[in-house]
Amino acid sequence: MNPLSAESGREGSSVPGFFPRQHLDGPLLGLILLLMAVSLATLYSATGQDAGAVWSQTKRLGLGLVVLVVCARIPPDGYRAAAPAFYTVTVLLLALVLLLGDASKGAQRWLDLGVVRFQPSELMKLAMPMAVATYLHTTGVAPGVRRLPVVLLIIALPVGMVMVQPDLGTSLMIGMTGLITLYLGGLRWRWIGGFAATVAAALPILWFNMHDYQRSRVLTFLSPERDPLGAGYHITQSKIAIGSGGVVGKGWGEGTQASLDFLPESHTDFIFAAFAEETGLLGAMLLILLYLAVTGRCLVIALRGQETFQRLLGGSLGIIFFLYVFINVGMVCGLLPVVGVPLPLMSFGGTSVVSLLAGFGILMSIQTHRKLVPS
Repeated sequence: MNPLSAESGREGSSVPGFFPRQHLDGPLLGLILLLMAVSLATLYSATGQDAGAVWSQTKRLGLGLVVLVVCARIPPDGYRAAAPAFYTVTVLLLALVLLLGDASKGAQRWLDLGVVRFQPSELMKLAMPMAVATYLHTTGVAPGVRRLPVVLLIIALPVGMVMVQPDLGTSLMIGMTGLITLYLGGLRWRWIGGFAATVAAALPILWFNMHDYQRSRVLTFLSPERDPLGAGYHITQSKIAIGSGGVVGKGWGEGTQASLDFLPESHTDFIFAAFAEETGLLGAMLLILLYLAVTGRCLVIALRGQETFQRLLGGSLGIIFFLYVFINVGMVCGLLPVVGVPLPLMSFGGTSVVSLLAGFGILMSIQTHRKLVPS
């Protein structure tokens, strides 16, 4: 049994948060605001001091903070009650994307409602762990032979819908949110081993069903030098940027890889490379430590949850945040294939930023709505 699935963790007489009336957790909010400040400074430099891009991202971060505050005020019981409907509506939105979605860069991932244009797949990153956590809370953790297929179906349906958009990176992240929640619920190791064996056996089928650009990304990861001016250009320039930063970096605004457009997507997926070029090894390590501090606070909040749903949901949100960082940093360093996963709160974006901050709002709700039990 995993620690997050144990029925424990009631507090004696602790303070639920630094801002209990606003339902905001001070340590987590402070770390988030610090990351935002670093993000905007890096974005200003990576875009060639484009104030318009910085202002656009500032508005998106502001909207995300509003969503965070709203989400923090909703009690965890409200999320558990709304989880089935939220999941169902998001699946329907994914279906609309396949039928009516806007195409961009060869993929059909966006839904334009006239007033707003967004990616429903980003909403599924919240709907998935909420749905799985609710199911495990209702039926009991450590699902067996009868309940496990239901959970896997909950996970597989949206993963398949996002994969055919095609968006392999997002589909993998959605699947991981569900599987992490399932693992935290106490999934037995023999099931994990069986699942790993099934995935390994299905790899040849997956390979032959990949799009050409997806196979090219895997081959480029294995040997970037095979096409240094084509498929391997991104990762080659990224490693040059990181390496040229040295120990202390070139200085803010002095990065040449991004400013001279050698580094593609320097303000989105490869913003870590632009940051490392300017701040060097020391700056990159401090940024990673900041991310680890955010992750640690999220897991502390999850462990303090007073029921199974809260611990499973909080734990999955904290771990998936760390995985986003791990995958992006590994990707830009050439240690993982390029899958288009943004660096949380650093990469330029809209829907992903709002959904991420909504997740932090849910974590703050878990922290600040704890009922104090006399010791």
